[in-house]
Amino acid sequence: MPVGTQATVKTARNSDLQQDGWRIILCNTYHLYLRPGKEIIEKAGGLHSFMSWNGNILTDSGGFQLFSLSRLRKQSEEGYRFQSHVDGSTHTLTPEKVIKLQMAFDSDVMMVLDECLEQPSDRTRTEESLELTLRWAERARKVHPENHQALFGIVQGGGFPDLRRKSADVLAGMDFDGYAIGGISVGEPRKQMMKAVGACIDHLPEKRPRYLMGVGKPEDLVDFTAMGVDMFDCVVPTRNARGGSFFVPGGHLNIRNARFADDMSPVQPGCRCYTCTTHSRSYLRHLFIAKEWLAPILATIHNLHYFSVLMGKIRMAIDERRFSAWRREWHARRRAFDPSGY
Repeated sequence: MPVGTQATVKTARNSDLQQDGWRIILCNTYHLYLRPGKEIIEKAGGLHSFMSWNGNILTDSGGFQLFSLSRLRKQSEEGYRFQSHVDGSTHTLTPEKVIKLQMAFDSDVMMVLDECLEQPSDRTRTEESLELTLRWAERARKVHPENHQALFGIVQGGGFPDLRRKSADVLAGMDFDGYAIGGISVGEPRKQMMKAVGACIDHLPEKRPRYLMGVGKPEDLVDFTAMGVDMFDCVVPTRNARGGSFFVPGGHLNIRNARFADDMSPVQPGCRCYTCTTHSRSYLRHLFIAKEWLAPILATIHNLHYFSVLMGKIRMAIDERRFSAWRREWHARRRAFDPSGY
């Protein structure tokens, strides 16, 4: 899912997303609650109407955002009491309020409120946090209206495999519409990420969507799909684009590099995105060096297209029952890639 935190995927139009076949994007309850606010979105008829998006929308609960604002928030059994990063005003978000906000936003997939822990955290702190997250999940489940909006629970448990398994087992018993794995990719090594996901993925119902939150580098999409993950979101495609980093088979290129100054070839030969079929590396480098607003827009178009194509290939390989072989070939091509051409 492309990340549209504040009801927009940065430097991308809805038409760009639709052209590449994106059918679902992620928005954030915490940010939209603060600005523009529940009343304005309700008056517009919900998020779809407000942002003129006719695809699906998943709204994150805001737990990760509150985690990142550690100096501005205080957590308790009730929920989070925090100071707005926008205007300094004080607010409280509870598991029940987060569901009611998402109901007002009319998103297609709602997420429960959870506590995301700093890593590494000791076992005692992790156990306390996990128990709180499970109690919050149960409270959220009770106020879910069983309407057209799906509700996902979120697995936590830090770096402790047995706590991850416990979290998954308890949440599965609550019969959510889907299940997310949270608290991953918060600064820990990749091996620890793989271990945490591997510990709990098989304890989540196979016939319900399994969503790995905040993870989305190309190699992660391929490898975690192999572990059984169905859904991802990440700011990597768009954030890297704004910095002049273009994803290409085998890696990525920094278009600001001086060797692209007179390179009239496309960023990725053979790519069918608007950027690659219209502009050269030389022109794109010029835009970034000149700090033109068009620069991140064209980079975002390419990166989102790259990720859309990659996910399409993954889905096709699964449908054709050849994903394992495709994955081996994909990694082999990546290892053999010569970055000097990019």
